[in-house]
Amino acid sequence: MFTGIVEELGTVAAVEDQGDAIRLGISATTVLEGTGLGDSISVNGCCLTVTSIEGGTWTADVMQETLDKTSLYGVRPGDAVNLERAVTADKRLGGHIVQGHVDGVGEVVSRTPSEHWEVVEIAMPEALSRYLVDKGSITVDGVSLTVVEAGTDRFTVSLIPETLARTTLGARQPGDRVNLEVDVIAKYVERLLPYQERA
Repeated sequence: MFTGIVEELGTVAAVEDQGDAIRLGISATTVLEGTGLGDSISVNGCCLTVTSIEGGTWTADVMQETLDKTSLYGVRPGDAVNLERAVTADKRLGGHIVQGHVDGVGEVVSRTPSEHWEVVEIAMPEALSRYLVDKGSITVDGVSLTVVEAGTDRFTVSLIPETLARTTLGARQPGDRVNLEVDVIAKYVERLLPYQERA
């Protein structure tokens, strides 16, 4: 489990094609502190398992299912990625409950800068819109954000200077693809409602 509070920007060091998968090498510092083989690290919102660590680079195997369902398909050496270690019981839950299981891929539509923040509009698969509410939570590329306006096929978020400077969202441009994870609590509520109606 994660909180959507990015710990550092890592850099894709290598992408090894394995046919129906890729082996991803990522350079990092902070997220490697206390990390061992088999641990989980969120990469742009995707929960990946550490398979090796050598110096300041760690690797993860990314299966075809993940490549098909996320924006990790097409990453190249040199790309920046948002990184977060799995949360521990003694840490503050600074964002919201994030599983690292991407629900869909969105696309940046527009950016509107203001003096102290920037409003970003993101198109999303319509099937995800029922899980979004104004002032609710959404994870975009692994970043926990508050929804400003929730529409039927898009939503907006406001990015503060800290988010713009410390995550990949500061550089995302219209047309760029982003990983989306909706609030898992909303999905559980939806699943339970039919049982409640029959009770």
